Amino acid sequence: METPDILILAGGRGTRLASLPGDLPKPLRPVNGRPFLGYLVDQVRAAGARRVVLSLAYRPEAFEEFVRQEGLETAIEPAALGTGGGLRNALPLLRSETIVVMNGDSFADVDLRLLAAVHRRRKARATMLLAEIDDASRYGRVEIDSDGAVESFSEKGESGPGLINAGVYVFHRSVVEAIPGGRAVSLERETFPSLIGGRFYGEPGAFAFIDIGIPESYAASAAFFQRTRTR
Repeated sequence: METPDILILAGGRGTRLASLPGDLPKPLRPVNGRPFLGYLVDQVRAAGARRVVLSLAYRPEAFEEFVRQEGLETAIEPAALGTGGGLRNALPLLRSETIVVMNGDSFADVDLRLLAAVHRRRKARATMLLAEIDDASRYGRVEIDSDGAVESFSEKGESGPGLINAGVYVFHRSVVEAIPGGRAVSLERETFPSLIGGRFYGEPGAFAFIDIGIPESYAASAAFFQRTRTR
């Protein structure tokens, strides 16, 4: 069985972190003395990934030293293409039939090999990792049926517990090939809704999860990794 290639979406500027010192791209923001992105690379290496590609847009030159040290490949967007457009732009560098995609500003403490195995067992076209959290108001909810098929997405704002998009996806290559090329595309607003009803599954779990999209969660990331890396 092939080992999936992995794409990390690291093209965002991180405008909600603009109040913090410096203008580093969000995935390079330091956490406990190393780039946040380093924790994701550790995770994919532990999962046995042979090919890891970064999709870059904002200040790609800032990643050069990190890319060299980690031995990664890069797909640089000619203009900001969004999450879906960045994925489609990187497709020529991705050779496997099963492709794992990760947001470069969030971390879910899961075994990526198991997630890919579940995806294959279901013969899914796409699988989205779902985090169970106490308050989903910041993220919006994902609704699934009893078999795990994704039924709908809800807008942000409704408080209370729920399942949220944890920023880790597994795709059959054909799904990525179908994303329009040469323009900005949002996975969240365009691609995922179009997949509902077509072997698109959510895989929920109660695992440690954090994103660094806002100053409050970025500030909490140091303690988060101290807990998750020392268990």
